[in-house]
Amino acid sequence: MTAVDRLRYLRIALVLAGLACLALYPLMLFWPSGWAWHVGYSPYPMMIVGVYATLGVFLIRAARDPLANLSLIWFAIWSSVVHGAVMAVQSFTQPGQMGHMAGDVPALFIVAVALAILTPRSQGASTPR
Repeated sequence: MTAVDRLRYLRIALVLAGLACLALYPLMLFWPSGWAWHVGYSPYPMMIVGVYATLGVFLIRAARDPLANLSLIWFAIWSSVVHGAVMAVQSFTQPGQMGHMAGDVPALFIVAVALAILTPRSQGASTPR
């Protein structure tokens, strides 16, 4: 894959990842067993939605110039890995949470892997010549 192709696919992946972040609230409503961690009232869901909505907007914006936004992209990658790992452990250790192993846990790892594969390691690494 050429550097130009890789950058094109990274832009697409950033938009898709951003849209996935923005889709968190509807997913929590329509598929709570795979996306919502609380039953009944809790301030937690809106805090998470706020953080991910913000990240989603910035990932979409980063698609315009990924090389100028490498720190944000790598933050999205590593925070997804850490968040997914913590949730995976919690899915296995908390009764009734295994639905997350088919919902938000794999989604976080898929986003992390896709972005990690496509993201250059430095600004000069994939600058088209």
